[in-house]
Amino acid sequence: MLKINIICVGKIKEKYWIDAIAEYSKRLSRYVTLNIIEVADEKTPDKASPAEEEQIKNTEGKRILEKLPEGTFAVALCIEGKQMDSVGLSEFIDSKAAGGVSSISFIIGGSLGLSKAVTDRADTKLSFSKLTFPHQMMRVILLEQIYRAFKIINHEPYHK
Repeated sequence: MLKINIICVGKIKEKYWIDAIAEYSKRLSRYVTLNIIEVADEKTPDKASPAEEEQIKNTEGKRILEKLPEGTFAVALCIEGKQMDSVGLSEFIDSKAAGGVSSISFIIGGSLGLSKAVTDRADTKLSFSKLTFPHQMMRVILLEQIYRAFKIINHEPYHK
């Protein structure tokens, strides 16, 4: 069974996000082994300088890279990544699995985004939109889209 890792910065505190993540995690368990790996976020001071922001991203990035499983296909979620529709994402996941990839790791940065070290390590970059989403919401959106991808791969109905 394909292993999907979601590596993300910060903890989810709001019950509605926790409930949504639990629901999609349960749905996905039919198709994949899902592992959500949270790394600690850094506090960003008000009016942080660009240098301070870079240091925060680098610290969070180091934590992400330490948790990235060996041999995984790493997908960095970032605004400059490739955009795809739901069918495209399903084809991407299916082609990786068919090509012998046993583990795909989707990486969601913190409120400042991902460090250059993380995006450089990524095997590909994926963008869900040119818009910026809160990282808590992005986790739910990502899980829903992965679930939708597996419904498409398995030719199962899913409301549009």
